[in-house]
Formats: sequence, structure tokens, C-alpha cells
Amino acid sequence: MINTLQIQVIPEVASNPDLLKEFIAKKMAIPHQDIKHIDICKRSIDARQKTTKINLKISVYIKQKFVPKDEDFPEYQNVVGKDEVIIVGAGPAGLFAGLKLIENGKKPVIIERGKDVRSRRKDLANLIKNHVVDEDSNYCFGEGGAGTFSDGKLYTRSKKRGDVNKVLDVLVRHGASSEIRVDAHPHIGTNKLPKIIQSIRDTIIQYGGEILFNCRLTDISIKNNTVRGVVLQNGIKVESNKVILATGHSARDIFELLHRKKIVIEAKPFAVGVRVEHSQELIDQIQYKCKTRDEFLPPAPYSIVKQVGGRGVYSFCMCPGGIIAPCATSPGEVVTNGWSPSKRDYPTSNSGIVVELKIEDFAKYEKYGPLAGVQFQKEIEQASWKLAGGTQKVPAQRLVDFTNNILSDNVPKTSYLPGNTSAQISSVFPKFISKNLQVGLRQIGEHMKGYFTNEAVVHAPESRTSSPVRIPRDRDTLEHPQIKGLYPCGEGAGYAGGIISAAIDGEKCAKMC
Repeated sequence: MINTLQIQVIPEVASNPDLLKEFIAKKMAIPHQDIKHIDICKRSIDARQKTTKINLKISVYIKQKFVPKDEDFPEYQNVVGKDEVIIVGAGPAGLFAGLKLIENGKKPVIIERGKDVRSRRKDLANLIKNHVVDEDSNYCFGEGGAGTFSDGKLYTRSKKRGDVNKVLDVLVRHGASSEIRVDAHPHIGTNKLPKIIQSIRDTIIQYGGEILFNCRLTDISIKNNTVRGVVLQNGIKVESNKVILATGHSARDIFELLHRKKIVIEAKPFAVGVRVEHSQELIDQIQYKCKTRDEFLPPAPYSIVKQVGGRGVYSFCMCPGGIIAPCATSPGEVVTNGWSPSKRDYPTSNSGIVVELKIEDFAKYEKYGPLAGVQFQKEIEQASWKLAGGTQKVPAQRLVDFTNNILSDNVPKTSYLPGNTSAQISSVFPKFISKNLQVGLRQIGEHMKGYFTNEAVVHAPESRTSSPVRIPRDRDTLEHPQIKGLYPCGEGAGYAGGIISAAIDGEKCAKMC
């Protein structure tokens, strides 16, 4: 017999199979030895009360042997010599589109402007140590896209868009822990993602697909409003009547190319703000309502939304036990983001705190047409670069000082390795953003007692929350309404907001090819 239960236990019990069995036996009033197996289906943390508990959905095998189910992995086909589909971008959307094409018997040709994961590391080191930004190889561009070296959070609210579990299954097949199927907020970790991405690449190549690195797209060949292929920076032309455009939210040159070719794109609202770093110990104390985090609990995250002046002010990409990373994609700009390793064991935590933008906020940049949001974004990043000294150092301020418009006498060293410069952060933003951030941070402090402290450090800017452009597409065919065979896809096109939703959108576009 198999019984499914919803239970709540203390962290130690959830972490210890023997204690968990004892708890369940007592709860079900059955002999301990009758329980042959406990299968944990879902796991989440409830920290709302004084004592933090773990919610578990479990299947209890009573007097019945547990037989693991066969893995329901996709069946890939050899696609050598099959119809080719060009995919521009080897991020989650592009890679999962490639896998889906192979599953469906078509050959993906993935074109990636950056380098493979191993080679990317050198450029990231050069960015951190020497402040040199490689425009094709950085935290945003290269194999795996922005997600590879940017945490690997797998939580999504996009469950209506596609099969989340299937995406998780594919990740498990390629090396991710099966625990991602169980956790309410699954996370892979920056240290583990590169191997998984490499494994996906190996699968694509094994079954006949191609991946071309160091190949920046410079043009899209179009005839009679139909895609004919693409042109690469080295002059090579790749022909196909189907192109999946999965370039990510920072491929400004692609947005500019489309606009120049009079291919319709639209300005899209996004969010801009700062990245705030606290000690992880403090966040644990706040969230778990304790002096010292239980050894059986993970480092605590937080998620918060406030309304200030009719706009959302909210946490974004919160990284417990993580660090802040430099994510510029061009010289003359600075950008922050955050990531955590799989164990989330750094002593600091960080989160974007951002302000919701509206299309009317871009009125000043009307002459840029659909690229108005891009220009808005650029000016903040460039102003931050100048303010911090013209390197990859970022403007920084102590949290309370920032809300009071006080220049910090000193700013402590933080996890942001290129370094920081004490500066008036508010000067890089339009006044309404600074004001909303200042009010919003005070409100967060009222909600999370201890958060509002001058020991915390604010870094600017957090500006790449999502794409500033939407590339329209037909609801049914997923093709651009103007160009047959062109499939806008993923975050860069405005249809995803993270690894899982991008992967789902990649699969959807591939199905239509």
C-alpha cells in the first residue's frame, strides 16, 4: 500500500531518514518496520512562525517494496543530414530549442557569439582582475548564456507556459541533482552549471547537431519577407528558412540590427535599481527568527514586494550565501548581478532591489523609438561607470546613508571583487527611481526587522532585470508577424524571465519549426 501524506516537521527530522520514519510511524500509528520506503515528492520551508518547519509531501510505502520508476527522458534522434534550423544564442532557450529539434528529427545549428564554458572563465577572470570587458565573452555572453555563471535558480511562476518538470528532467539527465525535482525553489549553483551545460552540448553534437562558437551574428538574410539564413562576423553565411532568435536580454546589437532593417520591435517595461549586500548571518536571524541558524536549515533567502508611489519596489534574484558579480557587456559601463554556489556557503547574501518602470518613463528617449528603454538603461550604466572612476568598480553606499542622501565616509569591502567607490548613488538614477528605492528600502526595513542597517552596502546599478525590448510574434505560429521563418524566443525577445521559462520557450519555438 502507498499512502500520500502532507506533513510538517522540524529541520532535523526532515534531514534524517531514521527520525523521519519514526515520526511517520507514530503519526500513522503503524509499526516502524511496516514502512519500507519514504519517497519525498515535494519539500519547502515554512519560516512564518517562531520555529521554522519543513513542509513535506511524501509517499509512504507500507509493506510494499519501492521500485524506482524508469526515468522518462526524451528520446533523441540522429539528425545528420536532416532539415537544418538555425538557433542564434546558446543560452537556456537556445540549448533547449536544440534538444527539442533533435527529439523531433531536425538538425539544430546553434550560433553563439561567445566561447564555450571552459574558455569563458579566462575572460571572466580578466574582467574581475583587470577590468577588461570582452564584448562577446562575459557574464552574459557565451555558452549557457547569463545563467551559466549567474546562479542557476530554477524557480518559475511560468507553469502555464509549459512542462516545468520535463525541463527539470532534462537537467537531471545532464548532471543536475534529482533534488531539483523536489525542492519548492530548486537551485543548481554556479559551480555545477558549467558541467551541465557542457553535457547538453555533448548531447547536441552526439546526435548530429552543430554548435559554432565565436560567431557573432551581423545580419539576417531576408527575401520576400521570408528568412533565408544569417551572416556571421567572419563573413560566413549560414542558410536556412527557419531561424530561432534566442540572443538574451543584453544583445543590444541584435535589437539595433532589427530596428535598422525595419523589422518591427517594441519598447518593453523592465525594472532598474540596486544590489544590496548583507551578512548571511543577519538574514538568517531575520528570516528564521533565531540567533544562530539551525544546522539542518539552508541559508535563508528573502522575497519582498512593496508599493511606493504606484510602482512596485521588489527584491530580484536574491542570492543567499552568494556574491555580487560584474555583468557589463561593453566597455564604459558597469552592471551588477548576483550568484550563489550550490552550497550557498559564502558569508554574504545579496539581492537586487528594483523599481518597476513604465513605458512613459522613456519619453525623454522618444527619438530612439523602440530602443528607448535600451538608451535609458545605457545611460544609468555609463553614469555609474564614470561615477565609480571609469573601471569595473561600482558606486557604493552604506544602506542607511543611501536612504538619507549622505555620502558614506567609507564603504567596507564587499563580495563584489572588482571593488567599489564611495559615491552618491542617487545621482546615477532619475529622481523618481532614487526616491522610490529610498522609501522602499525603509519599508523593507520595517517589515524585516534588522534589515535596515548601515552595515549593509548598496551597489549600483542592477539594470539587466529583463529585456528592454519585445520582439513581437504570432500567437499561434510563434513567427514574427512580418518575417516568415523568424522565431523570436526567450528572454531577449520578452517571452521569458529565467532559466526555466527560457528553456520552455525554446522548446515551444522548436516545436513550431
